[in-house]
Amino acid sequence: MKKVLLTGAALLATMTGSNAYAERDYISIVGSSTVYPFSTVVAERFGKSSSFPTPKVESTGSGGGMKLFCQGVGANTPDITNASRAIKQSEINLCAENGVKDIVEVMVGYDGIVLAGSNEAPQYELTRKDIFLALAKVVPAQDGSETLIDNPYKTWKDVNPALPAKKIEVLGPPPTSGTRDAFVELAMEGGCKKFPFIKEMKKTDKNKYKALCHGIREDGAYVEAGENDNLIVQKLVANPDALGIFGYSFLEQNADKVHGSIVEGQAPEFDAISDGSYPVSRSLYFYVKKAHVGVIPGIEEYLAEFVSDKAMGEYGYLADKGMIPMTEEEYEKVVDTVENLKTISAK
Repeated sequence: MKKVLLTGAALLATMTGSNAYAERDYISIVGSSTVYPFSTVVAERFGKSSSFPTPKVESTGSGGGMKLFCQGVGANTPDITNASRAIKQSEINLCAENGVKDIVEVMVGYDGIVLAGSNEAPQYELTRKDIFLALAKVVPAQDGSETLIDNPYKTWKDVNPALPAKKIEVLGPPPTSGTRDAFVELAMEGGCKKFPFIKEMKKTDKNKYKALCHGIREDGAYVEAGENDNLIVQKLVANPDALGIFGYSFLEQNADKVHGSIVEGQAPEFDAISDGSYPVSRSLYFYVKKAHVGVIPGIEEYLAEFVSDKAMGEYGYLADKGMIPMTEEEYEKVVDTVENLKTISAK
């Protein structure tokens, strides 16, 4: 009798799980605001060209998307999360704790992070050191010593005499954003380690080094403007003295309103991001919950659409949206990963 009850309980649990999945017949996607426009256009084309419902895509930021994705397995959790940086080990651990153990990582291309300004304002020519000194919470003292002080700079000219005497006002993403993560790593840290004593600090006190190089000032010079990059563009138009941080695709889509600052002598252009000569470039990804494949309808077909040559190829419709395509060799690896649903743990 006890065995029969246990078997019944197990069957009920299985049925409950199946019903939970069956409650949703569309793909649920969350994550990066940078990847959002690319994911959305694929979803729309997929919905029109297939028999499946158009996937629901939400812009929650990379960090916010990972939290939702890693909540567990089931129809009340997302199938896919977009990310403008690679998944962190802490996020892999969180997923595993909640039963999300098989994750497929799909690189979708490259993007440059731009410091953009209104077309009504002059174009800035910056170094990563300029960016660090303008936006860091703590900076080296101006006397050339190894003393660290709270950031005293009020204008760009204070940072570098060659720059305009304009108030430092930069609109950027919040800590949950993958764009913010990539910006502090590529631009801020890139400038921070130009100081030899700070570069040495990485060897002796990695935590202090990271806190120093990644710490953004909180005195109003950096304004958290949320995950909506289009809103930042609107604010730049309204305030020509400000600069804004977002992905290259938004720069390209709004070229009639804003332009990108030159960084280390290189403008944020398609070819410069593709070949790596623009220094603030990063890879874009999305992550798939393998346990949902074959259960939530249409996931495999959506993945096939996303990595198809007509979408992700050199002349695909994602490139038209501002995505920087990867190399042929990288593309072949991505297609293989998707076709065989290779998980992170299997790498």
